[in-house]
This record gives sequence, C-alpha cells and structure tokens, in this order.
Amino acid sequence: QVHVAESGGGLVQPGGSLRLSCAASGSIFVMNAMGWYRQAPEKERELVASITSGGRISASNSAKGRFTISRDNAKNTVYLQMNSLRPEDTAVYYCNAASALRTYWGQGTQVTVSS
Repeated sequence: QVHVAESGGGLVQPGGSLRLSCAASGSIFVMNAMGWYRQAPEKERELVASITSGGRISASNSAKGRFTISRDNAKNTVYLQMNSLRPEDTAVYYCNAASALRTYWGQGTQVTVSS
C-alpha cells in the first residue's frame, strides 16, 4: 500500500518562501512522476509543477521563475521550493505520485500567503 504524505505548509508573508516536501512510502519501485497541484477555494485543482524520474519538469506559468521542483528518486521524495510568494498562491497544495499502474494523492498541506 503506497502512502503519500506532504509537509512544510504554513503561513508566510508576501515575498516570503516555503519549502514543501512529499514522500511516497510503501513502494519498492521508483515513481514515474511526482508533482504538486494546488486548489484554492472555489477553484479547480491545477498543476503547479511535476518532475519525472528522469528529471523532465513541467511547470505552470505562475510557477516558472519562482518555484523550483526537485526529487530524490531513491527516497521517492519530491520537493517544492517556493520563493517570492504572492497572496494568490494561497491554496491547499497536494502531492501526486504516479506509478506505472496508478496515481496516488496526499491529503494536502495548506499554504497561506498573507500579511
């Protein structure tokens, strides 16, 4: 049974930084892709950034230049370094891990950007 767990959310002032971490445990295989999605109140869930086991990255226009995604394949762990945070980045951030057979989601971690 694969379990996905996020950590690192919280409250930060505009212009500040946060680092999110996510670990997919319980799998003996390296996840094909891992990534971050977010969902703000009354909005649909959207991709923030994802990274394959080979290091190929996809990122939203909002994330480019401010957020950096990285992963440790040996640990099935993915990180999201978020800099220059804006109030519109406020959302629940969900980790996604995709194996060859299915996709797994974490419970989410709240990120609030406010002064």
